[in-house]
Amino acid sequence: MNDPATVLIVDDEKHTRDGLRLSLEDDFDCYVASNAAEAMEHLKNDSVDVMLTDLRLGADDGMKLLDVALALPKPPVCIMMTAYGSVDTAVEAMRRGAYHFVTKPLNLDEVELLIKRALRSRSLEHENVALKQQVERKFSIEGILGQAEVMKPILDTIQQVAPSRATVLIEGESGTGKELVARAIHNLSGRPKANMVAVHCAALSAQILESELFGHEKGAFTGAQERRIGRFEQANGGTLFLDEIGEIDPSTQVKLLRALGEQTIERVGSSKPIQINVRVIAATNRNLAKMVEEGKFREDLYWRLRVVTIHLPPLRDRKSDISILADHFLKELAKANSKPYKPLGDDALPSMMKYDWPGNIRELRAAIEHGVVMSNSSRVMLKHLPAYLLNPGGLWVRKTPTAEAPLEPTPQAKSDLDVEEAEHQLILTALQRSGNNRTVAAELLGMSRRTLQRKLKEMNMVRTHRRRVKVEAAAAQQVHPTS
Repeated sequence: MNDPATVLIVDDEKHTRDGLRLSLEDDFDCYVASNAAEAMEHLKNDSVDVMLTDLRLGADDGMKLLDVALALPKPPVCIMMTAYGSVDTAVEAMRRGAYHFVTKPLNLDEVELLIKRALRSRSLEHENVALKQQVERKFSIEGILGQAEVMKPILDTIQQVAPSRATVLIEGESGTGKELVARAIHNLSGRPKANMVAVHCAALSAQILESELFGHEKGAFTGAQERRIGRFEQANGGTLFLDEIGEIDPSTQVKLLRALGEQTIERVGSSKPIQINVRVIAATNRNLAKMVEEGKFREDLYWRLRVVTIHLPPLRDRKSDISILADHFLKELAKANSKPYKPLGDDALPSMMKYDWPGNIRELRAAIEHGVVMSNSSRVMLKHLPAYLLNPGGLWVRKTPTAEAPLEPTPQAKSDLDVEEAEHQLILTALQRSGNNRTVAAELLGMSRRTLQRKLKEMNMVRTHRRRVKVEAAAAQQVHPTS
């Protein structure tokens, strides 16, 4: 049997307090207070479900007491009483958050019914909040949104693996949310107050990456003017997230293997072991198993990393989540850009569902931000989104829905072009779409930034060579004109 609800009766007139208490105590657990100070003492020390208070409490103001009660972490339902009823006073009390307003002399039966109705209303509110939280837990873990069937086992795995110390390998194409999953695992791990330190391995050269991970001693190499603490030590007691793990060089792989196996590291330029307590989560958009077969990645490190594997599907395989993700980004990016929230127009979602989203969730977010900024109506319409969505086939298609499948030009785009020129066209288009941001362009192309940098250098060399050949041919034509 449930405990009776508690009612706090606040009135400076004794006969009113006693009359209400006698009338209500058969159904409720009643407390009484003659002034604001006594009432606040009850609110501080007792769990109060309903506060029934007079508007005038001698020298005290019942409105101020109302404000104090409603500011509590678990505020009671507040009902105001007064012998000086007016519409303005009633409106002001309701505006401040009072549930209802009654005038004296009181009808005791009416007051009892009002309290019971208020309690039922609050109960429904609590049930609605609990239901909303249950739905959010079902479709979202630490900001990872998704109700597509392919996401359910992933969310279950995150919850199950998070409290453990197991190393996790997150696989998936660029833009699928691998770092978000890593942060969710960290936040649910029992170490959320400790650091989660992220390292993007592809952005660093071999020597710099080794120093970043393990630190270095003063004088360890040219430019090492002082001792530096590495990312492993920064993450001690917490989580180290190694993004694009497939890009690390063989010598760093050896040191990483030892760090995982022995939980010790050595700074560059030192042979003194340092004990660490770090949970490692790695991510890759490459096929590590294939790299092991080709001798490009150590097999022992591969098995050490993939104690638990989470494969994130591309957005094209979870299109039922596009509407949820889009609405989330509409709210988030409207706030970030100081714009009012606007829902998607009726013409936008069908084209978004047809598009393949080669840049995955990151590309979707960028498209929504474009729409938020460009919309000049009450909704974000298709015309406000990037122009390529008007052609749902998009610029690129993929051979297979795998993380390592490269972006390919469509047959129309490939016509009359050789393979090298087609690749150059793709790179130039990716740079254009990314606003010349090479990191984003590399992600759209499904390659590392280092690989993109190398290809851009090769493109420049090819163009320089072609220009030289044309100049030499033109010069030869002038010296030896054809008859």
